[in-house]
Amino acid sequence: MMIPNQFYCPFDTVTLFFFSLVFLLLHTSASPMLQHCHHDHMDALLEFKHEFLVNGFNSNSSLSSWKKNSDCCVWEGITCDTKSGKVISLDLKYIPLNNSLKLNSGLFKLQHLRNLSLRDCHLHGEIPSSLGNLSHLKHLDLLGNYLVGEVPTSVRNLTQLKYLNLNDNKFTGNIHVPFANFTKLTHLDISNNQFTGEFPLVLLNQATSLSVLVISNNKFKSIFPSNMSRFHKLEHIDVGGNSFFGPFPTSLFMVPSLTWVNLRENQFEGPIEFRSISSSSKLQSLFLSQNNFEGPIPKSISNFLNLETLFLSDNNFTGPIPISISKLVNLVTFDISQNNFIGPIPKSNLVKLEYLDLSNNKLEGEIPGWLGGVLELMLSHNSFSRFGKSLEVSDVTHIQTLDLSSNSFRGPLPHWICKLRPSMFLDLSNNIFNGSIPQCLRNTIVPLRALNLQNNNLTGILFQDLFVNATNLELVDVSGNKLEGKLPESLINCISLKFFNVRSNKIKDKFPSWLSSLPSLNVLILRSNEFYGPLYHPRVSIGFQSLKVIDISNNHFNGTLPPFYFSKWHGMTTLREEHQSYTVYMGYPAYGGFYRSSMEMVNKGVDTKFQRIRKDFKAIDFSENKFCGKIPNSVGVLQELRLLNLSGQIPGELGSLSFLSIMNFSHNNLQGPIPRSTQFQRQKCSAFMYNSNFYGLEDICGKPHVPNPTPQESEDLSKPKEQVISWISAAIAYGPGVFCGLVIAHKFSPHIHSWFM
Repeated sequence: MMIPNQFYCPFDTVTLFFFSLVFLLLHTSASPMLQHCHHDHMDALLEFKHEFLVNGFNSNSSLSSWKKNSDCCVWEGITCDTKSGKVISLDLKYIPLNNSLKLNSGLFKLQHLRNLSLRDCHLHGEIPSSLGNLSHLKHLDLLGNYLVGEVPTSVRNLTQLKYLNLNDNKFTGNIHVPFANFTKLTHLDISNNQFTGEFPLVLLNQATSLSVLVISNNKFKSIFPSNMSRFHKLEHIDVGGNSFFGPFPTSLFMVPSLTWVNLRENQFEGPIEFRSISSSSKLQSLFLSQNNFEGPIPKSISNFLNLETLFLSDNNFTGPIPISISKLVNLVTFDISQNNFIGPIPKSNLVKLEYLDLSNNKLEGEIPGWLGGVLELMLSHNSFSRFGKSLEVSDVTHIQTLDLSSNSFRGPLPHWICKLRPSMFLDLSNNIFNGSIPQCLRNTIVPLRALNLQNNNLTGILFQDLFVNATNLELVDVSGNKLEGKLPESLINCISLKFFNVRSNKIKDKFPSWLSSLPSLNVLILRSNEFYGPLYHPRVSIGFQSLKVIDISNNHFNGTLPPFYFSKWHGMTTLREEHQSYTVYMGYPAYGGFYRSSMEMVNKGVDTKFQRIRKDFKAIDFSENKFCGKIPNSVGVLQELRLLNLSGQIPGELGSLSFLSIMNFSHNNLQGPIPRSTQFQRQKCSAFMYNSNFYGLEDICGKPHVPNPTPQESEDLSKPKEQVISWISAAIAYGPGVFCGLVIAHKFSPHIHSWFM
């Protein structure tokens, strides 16, 4: 029987059609993956890799995929053109190359690169002029390295650049020549370097398409250009931390696309003006802090309806806070601290406000209730005297930082502070509050990191269970009040406590040796109270592991100290790097700044507030008590000790404390021999006056020592050719009579700016 023609197909034709279809499908699906690296580019990449070999081995595993027998288009950080196979992108950010770029580096043979990112690669040295060979670059990112020197003029060859980031290096010099041809640049960040000269005016003429311009924290110094309005696409400008001067650049704010402006920390002066500003302005963040602006805040600022962040601090602004500020309904952060604003806080409905700093002005009146919804509230150093009735009933449970210090509040502590459950920092110091500490404060204290009530007129006791759940507390300062009773033993629960100060109260208790178990305690000040009894008990181990400053002077402590007393004070025994530093108060990063609390000690018999001292400062003051006996020999292990005030005979071990370079032993009743060490022998004779039982001074004074000189002899002895002691951070008072005081100090630099954490 014959098969109909429409169903007949020879076997060979079917087979051929089938295999053709399979081949076509395989070829089509595989073709996008066939990216073969150009062999010249592979060689250049391997050469570049070899430049970062250490002893023949690559110093990191991130380039382990770079192997000769594989396609370089699939190597880590490499992108190739899909047609030519040439490398067009090299992205090695965060890979620690730990070397410099060579003039003939294989990198500069990749002349088809469009993107080069070597961010945070630990590169050092100068940029080679060969970088100019990469004329196709559109994106260049060298942020966060250690590159130095001037930017080579050959960089002007990179005429296709749209993105350039040199932030956080150590570049120097002028940028006018190398940046001359950047006509297509839209993003420029050269901040945190040491560039000098005038504002890069070349950008005004060439890069008019810039949307991001960041040149902050350099050394530019010139009048700020008045024609910034030509940057019609500018969205983000940051010139802070330079030395630009001149009047407020009003024309800048006529750029309709602006969203972020930072002019902080320059030398601008005069009034600020916002002319022809439309309410449709897109500006969201404005930073004018640390300049010399003056006059009132113009009412036209209310046109920035999209403004979320406004910093006007550290200027010379005057007048009242304008009511027009209340129209900035999107404001989240508002800082006008360190100015000369006067009058009350105006009524407002800034419902989105989270951070408000009005500190260090001349404001007065009451604290309105609408501030109860602010998270970070800084009102210190003004003349506020009362709380509005609406604040008493308002919801204050959102407040996390409340600083009302240095105002004129009086009467009992406001009961609503017990509602501050999420609060971390509470500072009511330097006011005229009186009465007792409310017991309900123990609930507020649970999340607190800092409680500062110093220098008020508080009375009563620190009730025993106040600190039961205060495991987050790092600072407690109730000094300068009239508190009585004993220290609360619930302090033992404050496992995070670093700073504890009850100076100048009427607390009557034994020495709290149990505080030595707190692992982080750095500063302990019990001065000028009614503490009594011995410091040492044979059955109580005292080993303050982290203590750096202790002041128990002007109490009624007595007894002797055993030779090993200081042997376990490890915070003062281990030598640290010389340049590390901290403040002796606590510095906590808050929403927009730092919360601070200072420490007072005695400087040459006068109470002195010390804001900052070196991190290597360690101090012990046991003066004006009734101790007797010899200074413990274990004082010699306190290798970081800078200041010591104890009683009795000077032990020879003090001669081993190399940091005790400047000393004063005068006006005491010290006894025994002077240690024969370099630190002691190079002191002037006047440093040992008025000590009737010293001996061994012939090498220092050059003649028999006059223990109690006549007025004329005293004048002769007290004429040093140079300053004997520099009391720029702390020195402890001497107390003749029952107590035999010893004062030893170290000379510091007065410029210390870091935090004690």
